[in-house]
Amino acid sequence: MVTSSVLVPRVESLSSSGIESIPKEYIRPQEELTSIGNVFEEARKDEGPQVPTINLKEIESEDKEVREKCREELVKAAKEFGVMHLINHGIPDDLIDRVKKAGQAFFDLSIEEKEKYANDQASGNVQGYGSKLANNASGQLEWEDYFFHLIFPEDKRDISIWPKTPSDYTEVTSEYARLLRSLATKILSALSLGLGLEEGRLEKEVGGLEELLLQMKINYYPKCPQPELALGVEAHTDISALTFILHNMVPGLQLFYEGKWVTAKCVPNSIIMHIGDTVEILSNGKYKSILHRGLVNKEKVRISWAVFCEPPKEKIILKPLPEIVTEAEPPLFPPRTFAQHLEHKLFRKTQDSLLTEKAD
Repeated sequence: MVTSSVLVPRVESLSSSGIESIPKEYIRPQEELTSIGNVFEEARKDEGPQVPTINLKEIESEDKEVREKCREELVKAAKEFGVMHLINHGIPDDLIDRVKKAGQAFFDLSIEEKEKYANDQASGNVQGYGSKLANNASGQLEWEDYFFHLIFPEDKRDISIWPKTPSDYTEVTSEYARLLRSLATKILSALSLGLGLEEGRLEKEVGGLEELLLQMKINYYPKCPQPELALGVEAHTDISALTFILHNMVPGLQLFYEGKWVTAKCVPNSIIMHIGDTVEILSNGKYKSILHRGLVNKEKVRISWAVFCEPPKEKIILKPLPEIVTEAEPPLFPPRTFAQHLEHKLFRKTQDSLLTEKAD
């Protein structure tokens, strides 16, 4: 188990304390507030763009034409939207239910019990139970607690920090990780072919079976007394190659598409998939890593299970693949390791927040 030396205030304890107004660190900047609406009303809207639903049933069909049609739909969604609901993805519904029940059971434990698994971000130990620490000069916080751990490859996991309660947590999460890893291979194959590359190319570029890391973050968004002022997670793009997300059927995910925030509907038995920065870079921007954020609400706790498929930090140089780059389409991204890309994003974010503060 992980124990943290610093006591971090948990959003869950704030939420359950009966406060009617949220502390100022959770209130978003004025320019963001105008776009934060009621998530249930937003999710009911049928007009305007909608997150595409991709049926993967035929992704490995014997029939070449049927297989290619399925692949083309996936590729089109990756190029246009960069996010999609995957249905008939091959992961059994009952396993997904067990993964959700296990995560929910962990968060149902008392805060005191969860604290036994607390991470220690100050010492670089990010695995375990945590809440966001203020990492910019404005001290902005997000309305969520989380549990973060590496779930694949199996030889790189640290099972000692995984929840002991419920007792089947490790078993169901491990099985889900194995099946998700093979789903990632199918998706990366289709995306490679969509770029005119050989099937295994993107998989190889992100580390293959040995090196691609699957990191799970269970996001717990407590009820918020002033949801119109806060965000569960602020606007960002994922640095991963791909991100797969389950949720407890409470809406919250929004995508920034064509200059507007679009709320993702809750599609039963689906897995939401994002294209991350890593695949956007390798494809030289042909596949989109979309800006997204999470809204919160007064009525219902929202829980999501995000699995980030990430290349190794130092071993691979990420840059647009040479076969895709032409004189007409020069590289849009400089060569960087995954670690350097992460640093670059954090640096830009810090610069942006400093500029915002100066403007204020």
